[in-house]
Amino acid sequence: MTERALTAIGFDADDTLWQNEQFYRLTEERFAALLARHGATGDIGRRLFEAETRNLQLYGFGIKGFTLSMIETAIEVTEGRVDAAVIREILDAGRELLAHPVETLPFAREAIERLSGSYRIILITKGDLFDQERKLAASGLGDLFDAVEIVSDKSPDTYRRIFARHADGPERAAMVGNSLKSDIVPVLEAGGYGIHVPHPLTWSYEHVEPPHGASRFHEIADLAALPDLVRGLSG
Repeated sequence: MTERALTAIGFDADDTLWQNEQFYRLTEERFAALLARHGATGDIGRRLFEAETRNLQLYGFGIKGFTLSMIETAIEVTEGRVDAAVIREILDAGRELLAHPVETLPFAREAIERLSGSYRIILITKGDLFDQERKLAASGLGDLFDAVEIVSDKSPDTYRRIFARHADGPERAAMVGNSLKSDIVPVLEAGGYGIHVPHPLTWSYEHVEPPHGASRFHEIADLAALPDLVRGLSG
C-alpha cells in the first residue's frame, strides 16, 4: 500500500480559527485616543509597535506583553508625566482583551471535522499560555484536536519537534495559518507543506513576502477549501 503524502494537519489559532487582531486594533485606537494630546494617532501607533517589537524577547507574544508595551509607550510619549488614571485605563483595556468572547471564523469547525479521523489534527499556537488555553476552551473546538501545542514562538525547529512528536515528521505534515512569517515560511523550511489562509487584518510584525516559488506552498481564500486541498495533496 502506497504511503500517503500527508498524515497530519497543524492549525494556527489566532486569526485562523478565531478572531484576534481586530480586538488589538480596537484597543490600539482606544490607546491612541487616551494619548491624543501627546501625538498623532499614527505616531502613537508607530511608537507602540516599536515598543512591542523591542519587548518580544522579554515578554513574548500575547496580551500581557502588549499591555506592558502600551504602558511603556505612554511613559515615553508623555516624557514620564503620564497620569495614573491613564495607566489604569490601559490596564483595564488589557483585562478586557483577556476576557473578550471568542468569535470563531467561518468554516473553522466544518473544516476540522471533515479532516478529523483521516489525519492527525494538531493545534499549534503561540502566545500566553493562560490566554490561549482560555480561548481554546471558549471556542468549543478543543475536543477536535489530537494534540495541542502552545509555544513561545514558531521556527523550523518548532515544527520539526512537534510533527515528530505527534505525527510522522514535518515532511508528511501541513500547517494551516494566516501568518506567512509564523505559520508558513518556517514549516516550509522544515520540509512540510504550508497552507496560507489570509486574514484581512494581520499584525505588521508578521508581514513577509509570500514564498510563491516554494512547491509546497498553497493559498486558499478560506477554510471551506481546506479539506479538498488536503485530500488532493495526500495522494
